[in-house]
Amino acid sequence: MFPSFKSLQFQLALRVTAFYAIAAAIVVAVLIIRAYDIDATLDRRNLSIRAENLAAYVSRDATGTLRLDLPARLEAVYTSTLSADIYAIRGADHRVIAAVPPAFGAMTAEWPDASGTPTYFHLEGFGDGALDYYGLSQREPSAVGPLSVSVARAATSYVLVFPLLREFVLDYAWIVPVFLLATLAIGIFAVRNGLKKVRHVSEMASAIGPNATSIRLPIQNLPSEITPLVAAVNHALDRLEQGFAVQRQFTANAAHELRTPLGIVTAALDTMETDSQLSKLKSDVARMNRLVQQLLSVARLDAVALDVSGTVNLNAVAADTVANLAPLAIARDRTVALNAPEERVDVKGNAHAITDALRNLVENALVHSPPATEVTVSTHSDGSVSVADEGPGIVREDRERIFDRFWRGRTSSSPGAGLGLSIVKEIMKAHGGQVTVDSRPSGGAVFTLRFPRPACEIGETVNSRCS
Repeated sequence: MFPSFKSLQFQLALRVTAFYAIAAAIVVAVLIIRAYDIDATLDRRNLSIRAENLAAYVSRDATGTLRLDLPARLEAVYTSTLSADIYAIRGADHRVIAAVPPAFGAMTAEWPDASGTPTYFHLEGFGDGALDYYGLSQREPSAVGPLSVSVARAATSYVLVFPLLREFVLDYAWIVPVFLLATLAIGIFAVRNGLKKVRHVSEMASAIGPNATSIRLPIQNLPSEITPLVAAVNHALDRLEQGFAVQRQFTANAAHELRTPLGIVTAALDTMETDSQLSKLKSDVARMNRLVQQLLSVARLDAVALDVSGTVNLNAVAADTVANLAPLAIARDRTVALNAPEERVDVKGNAHAITDALRNLVENALVHSPPATEVTVSTHSDGSVSVADEGPGIVREDRERIFDRFWRGRTSSSPGAGLGLSIVKEIMKAHGGQVTVDSRPSGGAVFTLRFPRPACEIGETVNSRCS
């Protein structure tokens, strides 16, 4: 069955065919241009030879007058009404010795003497036939001295190009559409065969459900462009499986905990004789309600909320990140440095999440920085940490989009799925902070994480460590 127009394999095959069509058109155009160039070169060479031949037949008669004595064959060629060739010969005294037609001789009489280097000219609408002529004038040595010879040929007299093009169109041009159709068929087959593994992975993914969360997609022998996506899906499946396991465990524990108070309520109701058991019953019912409310609260959560209530020392986080990534920087022929104030810089947040955000920025800077450059991590007393590199920087119109998930830029050739900066943005959003990007005056980009400061304890003097 022919693939759909929306099919990736059809679109790729169509692009390959379009590429070959453009390439074929370029080749044909180059061949035609070269044919005309060769024809023009040969025509100029032919004109130069004609000028040499004409000069060879100039002689001086008994009276000392210069004259042109052409053989009968050449005389018939130049004087024929069908001839496309014209000429004019002038002597050293600038007088016209011979010309066909005479009007051309009268025209060249006004021209300066020719030099040893050919000069080319173009006549528009010349002669009785109002034809265009292309010709040359050059000085030719002869037995009677140097002569100025001007020869031209009608522009319609292409002896070589037209037969060549006609031969090409009749004998070879039909191959082009056949070649394009064959390319389209081969392209569809090759793309379809190349995407076979992707279709197999898609079929496996469609079989994954709540009852089959242990299935993972294979990443062996996949195209490098698809491998990061399959790996990300596998990681998502890992998180889903863990979430299902937590939910199952939580449901089991909740059911176990609910059994006891419900049993107590049942037993109490069965044995209740007086109101003396009322307080005990209320306590058990309150416990049961609390467990049920916790169960409902957990069920409403789509994910585990990030705890950002702790106090984090930015200097320590930055130092650990730099130390952990220093071997990676050295392996990539780069360096990573730390600038930190002497005083402690505390912010409110989650240490592990902040470490992840900072690590993403440093790794991103190491990827985009050229070799033999330095990535600098700096903490500031205002509760911010920045990562500066010496890479190409971020153009202003892209500074908002770089934080979008899976967006990797228009000319980028770096590896990854475009999630790092979006993760940084989500972490900063959870902390109530922000991430910004600016350009360095010396070139490169500066990413800055700005955190809210921890509140001062009651009775503590406001200083540089609290806001």
